[in-house]
Amino acid sequence: MKTVQTLTAVLLTLTLAVPAPAAERLTVMLDWFVNPDHGPLIVAQEKNFFASHGLQVELIAPADPNNPPKMVAAGQADIAVSYQPQLHIFAAQGLPLVRIGTLVATPLNSLVVLADSGIRTVADLKNKRIGFSVGGFEDALLKGMLRRHGLGLGDVELVQVNFSLSPSLIAGKVDAVIGAFRNFELNQMDIAGHPGRAFYIEEEGVPPYDELIFVAHKEKLGDKNQREILRRFIKAVEQGVQFLINHPEESWRLFHNSGDGLNNELNRRAWRDTIPRFALRPAALDRARYENFAEFLRGMGVVETVMKIENHAVEL
Repeated sequence: MKTVQTLTAVLLTLTLAVPAPAAERLTVMLDWFVNPDHGPLIVAQEKNFFASHGLQVELIAPADPNNPPKMVAAGQADIAVSYQPQLHIFAAQGLPLVRIGTLVATPLNSLVVLADSGIRTVADLKNKRIGFSVGGFEDALLKGMLRRHGLGLGDVELVQVNFSLSPSLIAGKVDAVIGAFRNFELNQMDIAGHPGRAFYIEEEGVPPYDELIFVAHKEKLGDKNQREILRRFIKAVEQGVQFLINHPEESWRLFHNSGDGLNNELNRRAWRDTIPRFALRPAALDRARYENFAEFLRGMGVVETVMKIENHAVEL
């Protein structure tokens, strides 16, 4: 009996002495500064869902909203929050990017003007200045909207405003902005006392798409271990979404306590408006939606050919 007890003690000591496997580090570049669109990521971080999947995730806001997917393509980040339209364009350009999951499953993008601007339809934008933040696809969305009203990009002036969408519109630097998120900029303008009017792209000739997606480098999918790490990441995001939907108030507290300056009226309103739009099944891929949007981009002259979906979008 003493021998058995001794062996048990030795085995227990050896077991306790074996170090736990180190968590896999992942750098995730956000598409914008931290805001309610990133709710499931923040919840997954704060509730230790990433950690429970053996991941140590660093969320980084970009200095330039155009850069995150390019950084992933260059191997400077593991995952980027990007946009489905942008993915199609980058894939056509040969960037080694692939969609691995969805964060926001409906369009948020809209064309916004001041409510008192006198602009009642998209047709009223002829000879007007339109601000944009992310180049490459917002002009394609705008082109599709304008075409429905007999106009083209040559009938408007495009102005790069970077992060400053609402401020540029309110200050009169532009007459409209494309790329304004209906859950964010409209609330921001209302709070500032300058309410806006939105033209929703899916009601103006643009097919629906996944607004925010996760993209990774193609090479990672060819490595069994790396693919599994990405799958665990998406699984943790799914847990974050589920918790957020089930516990919206607690999730809101987790979000606004996660960083300075997040507990404000704008984020509170945006949080409310964003909850219904999160992808409940982040891994699920709607092939038809990707094919339809690729055809739209080809029709807009943005891409020359429609590539096979599996070339740049997978379901882990």
